[in-house]
Amino acid sequence: MNTLLNRRTILMTAALGAGTTLLQACGGGDDEPQRNIVEIAQSNPDLSILVEAVVAAGLAQNLSSGSLTVFAPTNAAFAALLTELGVTKDALLANKPLLTAVLSYHVLSSRVPRADVPVGKAITPLAGGFFKIEATGGLKVTDGRNRVSNITATDIQASNGVVHLLDRVLLPADKDIVATASALPDFSILVEAVAAAGLVPTLQGQGPFTVFAPTNAAFAALLAELGVTKEALLADTALLTSVLTYHVVSGRVLKAEVPVGSAITTVQGQTFTVNASLAITDQRGRSSNIVATDVFTSNGVIHVVDKVILPR
Repeated sequence: MNTLLNRRTILMTAALGAGTTLLQACGGGDDEPQRNIVEIAQSNPDLSILVEAVVAAGLAQNLSSGSLTVFAPTNAAFAALLTELGVTKDALLANKPLLTAVLSYHVLSSRVPRADVPVGKAITPLAGGFFKIEATGGLKVTDGRNRVSNITATDIQASNGVVHLLDRVLLPADKDIVATASALPDFSILVEAVAAAGLVPTLQGQGPFTVFAPTNAAFAALLAELGVTKEALLADTALLTSVLTYHVVSGRVLKAEVPVGSAITTVQGQTFTVNASLAITDQRGRSSNIVATDVFTSNGVIHVVDKVILPR
């Protein structure tokens, strides 16, 4: 009897050991996902163009290790991009520098699950530049060209990171502060003023800068307040330079990062404050409202103001 029991015990132990070995070999259990980011994408038919692009750019090995976050555009997102850029898929896949820059713009160098997304703040991808994510009606991404994409699925776990799905391909910024302002008709007087003050090279520089940009209506109101013509203001280089640099802050300060109630030091040297309603109080006690925020550029961010602010 004892011999029979011993044989049964040996058989059960061997069977359990074999089962455990089999589970380990197959990556059984949910403790650690075994497929890396590239393999996850390969297993999803809706990411087939992304996989083609990753291979064409030579990034498959890079995305198979480390600890990463990938914002993965779907096939529909790539189809929309081709229409937007007016190129074929073959032409896009053949443009390795562009492809690498665009794909790397979708990758973060650490694992960032949905719960840890820094909402409203600048997020820096591997390619450089930045974008932000807002949690308004779902998670929305604003890229460097101020285009908006929706995150349609989150927290797809891989062995080397996490994947979030996008319905639009993100693009890095391609215009600096001056070029961005020049493309917006409501800033035509500001652009004239920047040129007259000789500040164009500065605002085209690496930065980053934060510019509180007065509209044409804001400049018209200033001319009435000062009792001068536009030509006279543009000719007064010293005054113009002082006023314009008072609207510029060194560094990139998004809306979510504005230090409410604290003195903000400008490139001009003097300070202003911003309250919780996004109203600015300048050095003369005058008030201006920030009426639009977070217009992204390649070297900073623009916030739109409805009144020119003035230093002492």
